[in-house]
Amino acid sequence: MKTRTVGGLVLAAGLIGSLVACAPAEETQSGDRELVIWDTGILGRTLESGEADLENSFIDQMAAKFEEENEGVTVTVVQQGGDISANSAQFQAASIAGDGPDIRVQYAGGPTISFAEFFEPLEPYLTPEIIESMSGFNVNREGFSADGAILGMPYGAGNMFTVFGNNAILEEAGIDPAEPITSWEQLVENGQQVVDRTDKNGFWMANLEGYVGAWIISALVGGELGESAFTQMYAGEIPVDDPAMVKAYEAYAELGQSGLANPDAGQVSNGESTAGFVNGSSAYYIVGSWENNNMVDAFGDDVSVSLIPMLEGAAYPKMAAGGPEIALSMTNYSQNKELAGEFLQFLAEPANQDQFVKLYQTQASNHRDADASLIENPLLQQEFTLLQEATDGIVFAFDSVMPQATIDLFYRVNAGVFLGSITPEDAVRQLADSYQAEIANQ
Repeated sequence: MKTRTVGGLVLAAGLIGSLVACAPAEETQSGDRELVIWDTGILGRTLESGEADLENSFIDQMAAKFEEENEGVTVTVVQQGGDISANSAQFQAASIAGDGPDIRVQYAGGPTISFAEFFEPLEPYLTPEIIESMSGFNVNREGFSADGAILGMPYGAGNMFTVFGNNAILEEAGIDPAEPITSWEQLVENGQQVVDRTDKNGFWMANLEGYVGAWIISALVGGELGESAFTQMYAGEIPVDDPAMVKAYEAYAELGQSGLANPDAGQVSNGESTAGFVNGSSAYYIVGSWENNNMVDAFGDDVSVSLIPMLEGAAYPKMAAGGPEIALSMTNYSQNKELAGEFLQFLAEPANQDQFVKLYQTQASNHRDADASLIENPLLQQEFTLLQEATDGIVFAFDSVMPQATIDLFYRVNAGVFLGSITPEDAVRQLADSYQAEIANQ
């Protein structure tokens, strides 16, 4: 049957009546079955009209293929929109009413574990062979415990937090784009040199939502405390208000008040971030490997990439930040669990994971039998070389680990610290208080 896709749907949290229309459908008298998937632009792509971009949307392509291989099955993909906090509230409201999807696509780690009460453990639906063949299941286990229930199937090898460089501007400022950036302080000094010697900004940032701060803080704290910094915080082994958190926020606040970024950085939405950098106004763009294709399309070979560097004197200077990003979960109120399980097994097939890599070129497959030759994007190739050099490991980000309410607060305080309306100490105190409240309620 034809895939029915709802594009650009924005649901108001609490308006349960509007969510009922998207509820999982029971098997009809004719024997047809419908599987409803909610995505937030993670595995799907939409056109400006809001409809699915079938030529470029992985999840919609997989839905169509699954329908072709399973007569009488309809897969409906619903795109909620791009705001992380709003999507979480929408999903929670729908799940409380039992009117959410059969499968939800969200970020791995904390954003998955936070909704444990609504997710079905996946072990009965994924064979031991599938679990053994794919990396990343550990970050989707309940409580981040080695024997915790698997609440989400990881997809893709993950994204890295990166610094892209406009080579032409760097060269104009007398900076060699090929020279490795060895510390956070050197990166900031380079930004200052750009401002001093050109009419360009050192950094382009779109930090209205606080996402840039999330990438920077996660990386810098990882350099101070190691790759397990935030999972240890979640477990209570490291306090959220550890001095390393304050130190990282101080460096981030200094950048916000330095005048090296575009003056409107605190007011520009993340959705406008790519356009703002490719217009040639700034030398550096702190973001993630999900921008690989945009960078190559805009600059060709005239763009450089590095991982976010650590602070001088960091205990773990060769650290990368990022890791497993995508999780697919089955709701425990779904009326189509067997069908949902079949779809997850279908996505786990190596050939379908390879199609994800081939189509998006932002991260590799997390399957042991992946076809590495499908990595064609030169920036992605460089990033995996950089990962080999990151011998201190990969820190799984703060907002990939913590409870959802703490993650939402994290973004807000990041935006405030950058603007100078919240001090680093107050930001860390608020996060520690939120963590304690959320853990106490679990």
